[in-house]
Amino acid sequence: MLARLPGRLLQMIPTFVLIGIVVFVLIRLLPGDPAAALLGIHATPEALARINAQLGFNRPVWVQFLLFVGRLLHGDLGISVSERIPVTEVIARRLPVTLILVVMAAIFALILALPLAFVAALHQNRLTDVALRGIFQVGLSTPIFYIGLLMLGFLGARLHWFPVGGIGNGVVSGFYHLFLPALTLGIGLSAILMRSLRSTVIGVLRAEYVEFARAKGIAPWRVLTGHVLRNSLITTLTLFGLNVGTLLGNTVIVENVFAVPGIGGLLVEAIFGRDYPVVQGVTLVLAVMVSLVFLLTDIAESWLDPRLNG
Repeated sequence: MLARLPGRLLQMIPTFVLIGIVVFVLIRLLPGDPAAALLGIHATPEALARINAQLGFNRPVWVQFLLFVGRLLHGDLGISVSERIPVTEVIARRLPVTLILVVMAAIFALILALPLAFVAALHQNRLTDVALRGIFQVGLSTPIFYIGLLMLGFLGARLHWFPVGGIGNGVVSGFYHLFLPALTLGIGLSAILMRSLRSTVIGVLRAEYVEFARAKGIAPWRVLTGHVLRNSLITTLTLFGLNVGTLLGNTVIVENVFAVPGIGGLLVEAIFGRDYPVVQGVTLVLAVMVSLVFLLTDIAESWLDPRLNG
């Protein structure tokens, strides 16, 4: 797998190029323009023309695209229309918050899904299994923004157990403020992982090598950890990697519900402000993040199942 790593990295380049083209075109199909959003009530035809000339938006679209590609090849995402600073600086301020939020959400999802999937599989079709599947089905069927609003209103506003917005000051305060947003993101992902892992564990428990291990007198916990868990995680890991894009997409909703200053909120602000460079930059950064997660997922799958390297 490591020998094929350079080739996999090269395969990502066409993906980034296609995403860049699509985003560049779609953002310009939105009504309005950056100059009008920037000037607001002070917009006049003369002022709009002057700002568009300064920003380079008065040039033909194909010229703007070539300039965008040229800057991108040099690692330059352009200048933010609203803040007048490099887009890389704007994203760098917000990206760590979103990364921490996504990692916390993934950890919460695994903490919820892994043990409960095994409990449900070991009690197949019993009351415990039916109850767990029903609870996770509710979490899977409920819109992410509604889960966030429920947690925000009950655990935050009513019980005052958690803050209702922001990220706090310091590491401990930051994790405390991000607990509810991360849990909201993790619930939806945990429901998907739990259902898949439960089905996989049930199938692995019926495999011949598991029956053989039990017949040899190996301790049940060693059978579960050494045989069942390792083989069950392959499918779950694939599903986890495929849902990372959805997880990152949901951060846009959750960050706005909980007023978290991440790149999800930045993307919404940039779209409403017609800040084309920021929208393009954030979208490309998200594409890179998803592609890297896919690559790490492939590496982890190859480690769990060496047969995939053949």
